[in-house]
Amino acid sequence: MASTRRVVLSVLAALCLPALLWAAEAKTTPAPSSPKLTAAQVIDKHVAARGGLQAWRSVTSMTWNGKLEAGFANSLARSQRYVSGAMASKGKLQRMALLDEEKKAQNEKQAELPFLMEMKRPAKQRVEIQFAGQTAVQVYDGKEGWMQRPYLNRVDWEPFTKEQAKSEADKWGLDNPLFDYVAKGTQVTLEGVEPVEGHDAYKLKLTLKNGTVQRVWIDAKSFLDVKVEGTPRRMDGKIRTVWVYQRDFRPVQGLMVPFMLETAVDGYKDTHKMTIEKVGVNPQLDDGLFVRPKS
Repeated sequence: MASTRRVVLSVLAALCLPALLWAAEAKTTPAPSSPKLTAAQVIDKHVAARGGLQAWRSVTSMTWNGKLEAGFANSLARSQRYVSGAMASKGKLQRMALLDEEKKAQNEKQAELPFLMEMKRPAKQRVEIQFAGQTAVQVYDGKEGWMQRPYLNRVDWEPFTKEQAKSEADKWGLDNPLFDYVAKGTQVTLEGVEPVEGHDAYKLKLTLKNGTVQRVWIDAKSFLDVKVEGTPRRMDGKIRTVWVYQRDFRPVQGLMVPFMLETAVDGYKDTHKMTIEKVGVNPQLDDGLFVRPKS
């Protein structure tokens, strides 16, 4: 059961930024080549590719419906069989058979959990995830957050940890940091051109007003943000670098929105995907959805 709980906790932790979470093995990044455009020119083209500044300024709320990958559907049963079998028998053949079953299972499709994400300016967010017939909920009011995890038999609302709150505060939400970046006090440096999934991309270093540093890769042809450096995570006692790969951009009421986000964590083989099936622009969202829930 601990394995399954850890998977779901990781999913919820991923949503304290966007995107979803497991990860890819660290790969050697080739040296950046010389850029052909300035940072300002890249940003201008990026904003236009995403739909334009005025179009995004008119967005006050947004909803995403879709599915999250959250580990393997039978991981709990397999873990239980392995532990009980290995403990109950000293037979080498039985233990090897159980290990072989575990290895074969790695090729199975990960379980997908339905989710609803609701966002409202300036930085409010509510996430509901369906898991094992129950609904896990996270609420963030722009400064503080709370979560309810019934799959752990914890039905009371618990406050975010400091780490979770910081991760949520660093998350983009509806405010792409490259939109109005000068007014926000963000400094941007163009560090070069690097390949992202086989295509050249401009690598931008963003230094936010609060000192936080983040990197964004802008595709050299589409000028869409195909890779984003996420908030670092502590996993297995170490701070790990996080990347979010954004794909399958589609137009929604004049806005370009990624319908696939894949999160990768340095040092981990598996990745976590968020598939968006439906996007709502400017739905009516009551402010009560984002306030501290009553116990």
